[in-house]
Amino acid sequence: MTTRLNSRAARRARLAPGLVALLACGGCFATRNDVRVLQSDIATLRAERAYGDSARAAQIDRIIRQLSLTSDTLRSLATESNKFQGDAREGLREMREAISQVQEVTTQLQRRLQEVRAAVEASQQPAAPVAGDSTAGTPGPNQLYQLALDQYQRGSYQTARAGFEDLLKRYPTADVAADAQYYDAESFAAEKNTAAADSAYAELVTRYPQSPRAAQAMYKRARLKQSAGRTSEARALYQELRRKYPRSDEADLACSAMASVCSKR
Repeated sequence: MTTRLNSRAARRARLAPGLVALLACGGCFATRNDVRVLQSDIATLRAERAYGDSARAAQIDRIIRQLSLTSDTLRSLATESNKFQGDAREGLREMREAISQVQEVTTQLQRRLQEVRAAVEASQQPAAPVAGDSTAGTPGPNQLYQLALDQYQRGSYQTARAGFEDLLKRYPTADVAADAQYYDAESFAAEKNTAAADSAYAELVTRYPQSPRAAQAMYKRARLKQSAGRTSEARALYQELRRKYPRSDEADLACSAMASVCSKR
């Protein structure tokens, strides 16, 4: 490029005296050779200018092509990213549906198992009470739980609560005791008696800390506190839930709930 510029400068230098001479002569006649030289130099300058313009045009064309290629690449990446995000969302939706179906089937199986247990207990009871046996004719824990749960599902919360509390009094260590305590609390919550519900949830965590219902009860307590605007207490419960039951589903829910609580500080 430097050599080309120097060459142009040299030609302009040669051309300038000729032009000056022609102008100086005024009415003088220039030789045909001078005219030819001058015309040659002018043609050379024009050619160099045209070459420079074409070189710049070619450079601009290269830049435009490169930009076009970059734009195409970005569009392709954006399309692939959108497709990936769409596939991920669809996969997540299908996974959630599958989990929901599994949970529904699990709930149905648990309900059916509970019904079978209640039926077995009923079949093992003597047809007539034995003299001196104070427990004769008394329903077993599964029977009491099933009867109370039926009342709860019908919306008869007080009747259901009486059944759950009777079960807890008679069979505090039964397999269904934690479930009975949970629905006892749920019956209060259904009646909007948040203070009694909170107390019943807390009692569940204290009496049955190893039950899966404990994490649910602690999460429900935190939600009650949060709904009441007691954010510091709710945050403390969420943190305790994550610490005590880190692998529970409620621990994951607590993460998002804590973000909501902290944003309102």
